[in-house]
Amino acid sequence: MNVQQMQDWLKDSEGAEKLTKLYGEKALKHQQERWNTLLARFEGDRENVSLFSAPGRTEIGGNHTDHQQGRVLAAAINLDTAAVAAKNDDMVIRYTSSGFTVKPVDLRDLSVREDEVNTTESLIRGIAAGFVQRGYQIGGFDITAESDVLPGSGMSSSAAFEVLIGTALSHLYNEGKVSPVEIAIVGQYAENAYFGKGSGLMDQTASSCGGCVAIDFGNPADPVIETLKWDLHEDGLALVLTDCKQSHADLSGDYTEIPNEMNAAAKVCGYEHLNMVDMETLLNNAVRIREACGDRAFLRAYHFVNETERARLEAEALKQHDTRRLLSLIRESGNSSWKYLQNISVPRDITHQSLAVGLALTDMVLKERGASRVHGGGFAGTIQAFVPEDLLAEYITTMESVFGKGCSYVLQIREEGGICVR
Repeated sequence: MNVQQMQDWLKDSEGAEKLTKLYGEKALKHQQERWNTLLARFEGDRENVSLFSAPGRTEIGGNHTDHQQGRVLAAAINLDTAAVAAKNDDMVIRYTSSGFTVKPVDLRDLSVREDEVNTTESLIRGIAAGFVQRGYQIGGFDITAESDVLPGSGMSSSAAFEVLIGTALSHLYNEGKVSPVEIAIVGQYAENAYFGKGSGLMDQTASSCGGCVAIDFGNPADPVIETLKWDLHEDGLALVLTDCKQSHADLSGDYTEIPNEMNAAAKVCGYEHLNMVDMETLLNNAVRIREACGDRAFLRAYHFVNETERARLEAEALKQHDTRRLLSLIRESGNSSWKYLQNISVPRDITHQSLAVGLALTDMVLKERGASRVHGGGFAGTIQAFVPEDLLAEYITTMESVFGKGCSYVLQIREEGGICVR
């Protein structure tokens, strides 16, 4: 399709139905305008365009368990990175987006480049390299994107970006045959090896696969993924992420310390990762871990052993429609992240503790109802709350009184992962 034909498709019943499925009926008009604007801005081959979308994600359970080959419970959300793309013939990916500049990436050089560490260019190059390593085709394309997944928010804008590029390469050059799990694994590889951030695999998997997913990363090359359903409205709940207005975009070192310390504790116990360590083994090695790795490493390992089991129990509670039990486990998870994982604030910055402020206000409004916890990597960014619908207006008003209007997002769980929309 050319640009005009695609704009017409967005208006007809098929296009409207597709956008409604992705974003909800209330957002249809806004999304039609959003995609039309993207098409109008596109500067590549306007005769053969495709539309791509990759969602952000919310982590329900399993805080910092994925990089230790543990379990998580996560879901794709209805905030996404949307893009228009078309192939080109010069082996260069040109990515444009309002708000930031990305240099063209020449795919004839797929080596790790020191001057690209912590840049968007490194992710593009790393994803292309990951495709080649897996025997897939790559090629150049022009892509114009727009994201409502807030950077540095804990909704995983980076994972959505990685899934977007992987999905585009899959459909433009591999007939859409690259599986969602493979796209997620390649995204993690790019982030670890090229970008220089020691992330796990949860963010990319939730974004790429879509829906509400229980994931067991015991074999990270082939994670066990179970799709579950959670009708929040049926349970009288709203999922709210609140941006506490402290970006975590420049905190890669703090995130990397978590897997490093967990790995160090695991090695004292005789294993590479903590997924092989049970509580008895951990306690038997507590003295050695504290001496060799420090107290925080022991506490983070203690968090993991409980949290990976908690994620399994959360998935079981969801399957059994035991919402009360599920919310109790989410509260336990938040408590463990604060006390043992210690990712609520940056240790070297006692002045800024925005997540703690947000969680305190949440406790004040919800009391013993609903549940809340740090969202995602932590240290800054967002908190997550499952708010009873009768408290929703009061909750948002309270959050906005401290963090500003528009800080809270009432989200839906999105069933589609990274896709070629058309």
